[in-house]
Amino acid sequence: MSTKNIESEKKIDKVTLIGIEEEKKYLQKTEFHPVENYHPEIDRASYSHIKRILSISILSFIVLLCTAFLIFTFVNNQNKNIIYGIHIKGIDVSNLSIEDAKIHLQNYINENLPENINLVHNDYQTSIPLSALNVNFDIDSAVKQAYETGKTNNIFKNSCIALKTLIHPTDIEINMTLDEEQLRTALNDISSKLPDTVIESGYYIEGNNLIVTTGSEGNVVNINQMYTYIKNGISNLTLKNRNLDIATVSKKPSEINIEKIYNDIYKKPVDAYYTQNPFTIYPSENGLDFAISFDEAKNMLLEEKDEYIIPLQILYPNVTTNMIGTEAFPNILSTYSTRYSTRDRDRTTNLQLASSKINGMVLMPGETFSYNQVVGKRTISAGYKEAPIYVEGKVVDGLGGGICQITSTLYNAVLYANLEIVERSNHQFVPSYVTASRDATVVYGSIDFKFKNNRNYPIKLVCSVSNGIAKFDIYGLKTDNEYDVEISSYITGNTSSSIYSEAYRILKQNGQIVHSELLSKDTYKRH
Repeated sequence: MSTKNIESEKKIDKVTLIGIEEEKKYLQKTEFHPVENYHPEIDRASYSHIKRILSISILSFIVLLCTAFLIFTFVNNQNKNIIYGIHIKGIDVSNLSIEDAKIHLQNYINENLPENINLVHNDYQTSIPLSALNVNFDIDSAVKQAYETGKTNNIFKNSCIALKTLIHPTDIEINMTLDEEQLRTALNDISSKLPDTVIESGYYIEGNNLIVTTGSEGNVVNINQMYTYIKNGISNLTLKNRNLDIATVSKKPSEINIEKIYNDIYKKPVDAYYTQNPFTIYPSENGLDFAISFDEAKNMLLEEKDEYIIPLQILYPNVTTNMIGTEAFPNILSTYSTRYSTRDRDRTTNLQLASSKINGMVLMPGETFSYNQVVGKRTISAGYKEAPIYVEGKVVDGLGGGICQITSTLYNAVLYANLEIVERSNHQFVPSYVTASRDATVVYGSIDFKFKNNRNYPIKLVCSVSNGIAKFDIYGLKTDNEYDVEISSYITGNTSSSIYSEAYRILKQNGQIVHSELLSKDTYKRH
């Protein structure tokens, strides 16, 4: 070996030694502690082997994960119920069918809804029935939404949704509705009944006076706030077995507005009139006004008082309903008459006074006639005379004696006009002017005779007392389906002290009976 080669080899060894020394220093700095027989080539081979094993493991895990996902996707795709992790209003409905979920939710809601919404304000307690609010939970829509979650046309997307709800459950809210107007009406009603509620200024009519009252400050229900409280409480099912404090606000009464009050009570009188094509009657109406000037009434309110009294006056129409002639009543509906003795002048006077009060009276459809109210109290100042009456089974003279003949005559005319009987009583004894069960007695303040105009057109009562005959004609407008009316009355029994009878009203059309009505069963004393 040449000297040159030897020297080159020594240089290489020297370089190698220097490289080894440098590598040792580097390993010492990085706190590695290699074994004495460290060989970088061998370590690199081990690293490559480990890397291959790790790659295989990761690949195997991915394959396993994909396999598991495919299996999960297949199983999830076969699920015909609600997927796992779905809640409705906090209730777990996982794996339930649509019908089972509906039943489960409905039972839960029913169990947690109160029958009444209990409200308190200091010592005052009240409630609002839940049934009055028409509360409705839209369970069908919520369950439909729950069922359709994770059931799109993409099965892989469905699996992702199912995995997500499995890890993080989804809660679906149920839409709740109620009758807002009814709830606000109930709250307004409660507001007016609070013990410390505001007393608003107001007014009322008493006799011929207008009474205007001042108000006082108080509390009223905060309607909007309470509406929100109650609606949320029902929706969240938190009101059962609970009292809800009533939110209130302080309110001052409104000032007295005399101009508005005047506009409210003032009314012009309306004259009665009628038309013939078609026949229609427009009744008269009384008007109303202050009996003092508006300025006088306004000045009264300048004084600080709890109430103010303003006198009123009635404004009468020029043409009242009773002034309308019989030409507005084209048909006579019924007529009935009874006889009386003209020799008894006092009794005749009583008959004429009573009949004059009734004669010409018009009853609108639905209006009820009261004999005592129309005829009034039978007094000497009214012109009534002493005449025979029945008192405790005896015939004695009494003020207004005989007017029951007018009542009985009218009663029969009303029956034949097929009008509705509201109140009727028989005499103690069978009277001479009508048969048993065809009479009607009256006693002012205790016994009245009333009937109702149950027809669709007004009726007019025309009464006359002259030449020994008391007569009633009832006018109106006949319809196409009028009935022929028959009255049947007869004695059903006799004893030594009593007479028993009954009466029927029989309605016919084309000669055939279509209805029979029992009018009364009566008991009379023997004379």
